Amino acid sequence: MKIFNNANIPKNYKRSAIAIGNFDGIHIGHQKVFQKTKQFAKKNKIKFGVITFAPLPIMFFNKNIKNYRLVSENKKMKLFEKYGVDFVINIKFNKKFSKTKAEDFIKKIIFQKINPQSLSVSSNFKFGRNRQGDINLLKKLGFKYDYQLLNISPFKYRGNIVSSTRIRKCLQKGKIQLANKLLSRTWFIDGLVQTGKKLGRKLGFRTCNISIKNYIHPKVGIYSVKIMIGEKKKIYNGIAYLGSRPTFKGKKIFLEINIFDIKKNLYKKTLNVYFQKFIRGDRKFENSTKLVKQMNNDVIIAKKGLKTKLVL
Repeated sequence: MKIFNNANIPKNYKRSAIAIGNFDGIHIGHQKVFQKTKQFAKKNKIKFGVITFAPLPIMFFNKNIKNYRLVSENKKMKLFEKYGVDFVINIKFNKKFSKTKAEDFIKKIIFQKINPQSLSVSSNFKFGRNRQGDINLLKKLGFKYDYQLLNISPFKYRGNIVSSTRIRKCLQKGKIQLANKLLSRTWFIDGLVQTGKKLGRKLGFRTCNISIKNYIHPKVGIYSVKIMIGEKKKIYNGIAYLGSRPTFKGKKIFLEINIFDIKKNLYKKTLNVYFQKFIRGDRKFENSTKLVKQMNNDVIIAKKGLKTKLVL
């Protein structure tokens, strides 16, 4: 898969079938758009490409939004490749680009630089300065700028449209299993193991602390998780805690993982932490003895939750 960091693509990538969107999470709704676009590309013997934006526009406009993403940029590119994308145009969303008028985006970028044979967008796609552009404008200008707009209806699950926003809300409510169904894979966070305060070790639970970067915060509490270390394919079982350690008067939220059957030092290793099941919410305990008792019970419950199949 070829990645272009601007819209000035070579001639042999033009007249392709293009899907446009932020595609955060690449959920089953996005996958439907990809499937329809890829079918059009195959039928017309052309390439299938994606236009996406970095950073996510909402994070650019609101600097206070830190924990929002369902998937990192790097992992998003790997998912594009998984779903058969031939090339990606990764447009940098900056102050200059944010001021581009909707029709100028279609004329000067879509038509003059990319010149696609078809465009695919979700029905709620907005673009251009002040989000003036929408699917109706794309339909209106299709003939003028020589592209066919593929009409792809929104994908619904249990009667409601699948969206990245819906998945974020699921995660924030601890509905991890529903979020995984909407993604068609097990949601995960990847991060570098950092040096912590070693409180887990003192309590009898050796743990790995990782930074959750810009990922959305799921509901604070305890989860059954599966773990992959680096790019190795071996999968470990474990339990994860997301919270601020209220028993020890902590304030900063972090992710702490206890990997079963592994005791080696993992500092500076990258972990992929796959969330399988929400066990319980965070709470403050009277003392460390009661906390340890609850942690032992959590491990028993976590192991039962790990029977669910991991979907990569």
